[in-house]
Amino acid sequence: MIVGAAAGVAVLLGAGAGAYAFGATPSSPPPVKKTLHVESAPIERGTLTGTTKSTGTLAYAGARDIMSGVGGVITSLPAPGTQIALGQALFAVDNVPVFLFHGDLPAWRAFEEGMSNGPDVAQLERSLAALGYFSREPDEEFTARTAEAIRAWQKATGQERTGVIDLGRVVFSVGDVRVAAVKAPVGAQLGPGSPVLGVTALDKKVDVDLKLADQQLATVGGKVTIDLPSGKSTDGTIASVGVPTEKESGAGKTVVIPVVVALSDPASVGPLQQASVTVNFPSEARENVLSVPVGALQALDGNRFGVEIVDPRSGKTTRVPVTTGLFAGGRVEITGPGIDEGQKVVVPGS
Repeated sequence: MIVGAAAGVAVLLGAGAGAYAFGATPSSPPPVKKTLHVESAPIERGTLTGTTKSTGTLAYAGARDIMSGVGGVITSLPAPGTQIALGQALFAVDNVPVFLFHGDLPAWRAFEEGMSNGPDVAQLERSLAALGYFSREPDEEFTARTAEAIRAWQKATGQERTGVIDLGRVVFSVGDVRVAAVKAPVGAQLGPGSPVLGVTALDKKVDVDLKLADQQLATVGGKVTIDLPSGKSTDGTIASVGVPTEKESGAGKTVVIPVVVALSDPASVGPLQQASVTVNFPSEARENVLSVPVGALQALDGNRFGVEIVDPRSGKTTRVPVTTGLFAGGRVEITGPGIDEGQKVVVPGS
C-alpha cells in the first residue's frame, strides 16, 4: 500500500514536472505591461503673445573711422580693444598726441581767443569742465577763462601751455570709444582726412534686417527678446527703425527694414563681441484667454483636438473636445464646453 502510494506520488510529480517544462520557460519571463508616465498642468487664463523670429547680428554700436586732422607721421597708436576715455590720447602725429573730447560736432577750426561764438566752443568747455579745468557755465563764447582752462589742461598733459588748440589736436566723439581696428601703421605718412583708427562705442546693440512684410512689428520703443548663442535669452528695446532698403541675398535683391535693438541689460551678453542671434518680435496678442501646454492636445479625429481633464477627487480623466486658437511660447489657446480656468489637464511626463 505504501509502495503504491509512493508510486502514485512519483507519477503525479512526473506529470507535474512535465507540465511545468512545457508550460513556461524560466529564462523567458512573461512580458511586463508598460504604462506611459503622465503629469498634469493647470488650464491658465492670461495674455498669450505670438512672436515673429528674425536673425540679427550682435555687435558693438557706433562703428566709425577716426580721421587725422593734421598731416605728419604716425608715431603712436593704441592696440585694438583699447578703451579710450574723455581726455585721453587717441594717437600721436609727429610725436604730438591727439586727444579725445566729448561732443556731437566735429572740430572744424582752431580754438583760440578772438574766434567767433559757436556750439563747438560750448562742447569744448563742457569737456574741459568734465575734466576739472573749467569752472564756469559752458557757453558758446571763447573767453580768457576758456584759454586759462586750456592752459591748465595742457600743463597737466605735458603739452606746451599756449591756451590755443590747433585744428586736428582734439577729436570730438559722443562718448568714450573702443578701438576696433588700426587703419594705418606707426611710421605711416598721413595727410589731413586720412583714416587712422576704426572705433566703436562701448555699448553693444543688435542689427536686424526685418522682412518688408513684417514691418508693422517694428516700432521705436517696442520690446523684444533676443536668443543668444548660449541658449539664454535677454530683453531689448527697438531703438531705431530705418526706411526700406535693398539688400543682396542668395535669391537676388530683397527689400528689408533695418532695425536697431538696444540691450536692456548689456551685461547679459557677457564677453561676446559679435554673434548671430535670433530676435523675437511680438506679433499677435490674445488677452484674457484660456491656454494649456501644447503637449496637452490630443488628436481626436481629422482636424479635431481634445484634452484630458483630471477629476480632482477621483483622479480619473475625461477626454473633452476643444477648439484651438493662438499657438505661442509652447502654449495653445483653447475654448470649449466644460473648459475652465484652474482645471488640470494631462500632459506627457518626462
